[in-house]
Amino acid sequence: MDAEVLVEFTRGPLVEAVHRGHIAVVDVRGRMQAWVGDPEAVSYLRSAAKPLQLLPLLEDRLDERFGFQDDELAVMAASHSGEERHVQAVSRILERIGLDRTFLRCGVHPPVSESTRRRLHLLGALPTPLHNNCSGKHAAMLAMAVAGGHPLDSYTELSHPVQQRIVQVIREMSGVAEPIIGVDGCGVPVFGMPLRAMAYAYARLIDPRDLPAGRALACRRVAEVMRAYPGMVSGEGRLEEALMPASGGRLLLKSGAEGLYALGIPAEVSPGGEGWGLVLKMEDGSAGERAIGPALLEALSQLGVLTPEQRASLSRFDFGPIYNHRHEEVGESRPAFSLHRA
Repeated sequence: MDAEVLVEFTRGPLVEAVHRGHIAVVDVRGRMQAWVGDPEAVSYLRSAAKPLQLLPLLEDRLDERFGFQDDELAVMAASHSGEERHVQAVSRILERIGLDRTFLRCGVHPPVSESTRRRLHLLGALPTPLHNNCSGKHAAMLAMAVAGGHPLDSYTELSHPVQQRIVQVIREMSGVAEPIIGVDGCGVPVFGMPLRAMAYAYARLIDPRDLPAGRALACRRVAEVMRAYPGMVSGEGRLEEALMPASGGRLLLKSGAEGLYALGIPAEVSPGGEGWGLVLKMEDGSAGERAIGPALLEALSQLGVLTPEQRASLSRFDFGPIYNHRHEEVGESRPAFSLHRA
């Protein structure tokens, strides 16, 4: 099936631009509940894999062994903005395992946070690996390597025991026996699979009722810390930081890359009374960034997961008027899809 138009942008009487994409909604039993476009479309999980990549650390109770705090666990599942709170949390993680930032193999990029970039510039300072949005994930992988007595300089390689353990978790959570393996922006393996399988993994993450006890406990812990510290999972002004609290701390949201978002809907708010997973993928990738928030909020509203009041509190991420440089209203962004139901 082809991608469908999710969002339209108008100017006067014309639709000037559209963004197409796919949505897959799957319950904890693996049954398709709703979709738009092609739920079998294959993409990479990218950073939406981070909560799943954290599960082995918690299954091995390394949070207890090293004394990791909840906000530190949250930043391990984060695509953070490189704010001071994020940098300090990752630094503490490394200190707890006896390492420093020189062991991080995630590379360096400017902080996502504009204010942090500006502050570094004023100080004449350069970003470090700690500012990389994946540094928390890499610190978690290093913790697993330290705990297992594995090499530290090759922890990003697919053949490394830490990555092999993570691959197995991805297989088990998604139900995909052989995910397509690529290399993520930070140098670690990344997993390609149908959107349906990603949604299934998130349904099980938010509702691990049928998983073994150790895995279920780890899933609940990941969901707990991410929902308690949404700002550590993302950053100031970003969708995760706003949506998770607006839902009463119930929804679990994680961005991927190239226009992919994954969401866990717990049993207490899902229409089916059991955990659901939802994955949104924009066909034009990161070019469709402006359409992600509106499309996601519309899908949640159509499912009955977001109340009108909750959605109103997220208006800055939603559909709305388009203004010109004289602040005259000249068009609007608007939804262009209806979820297909099973």
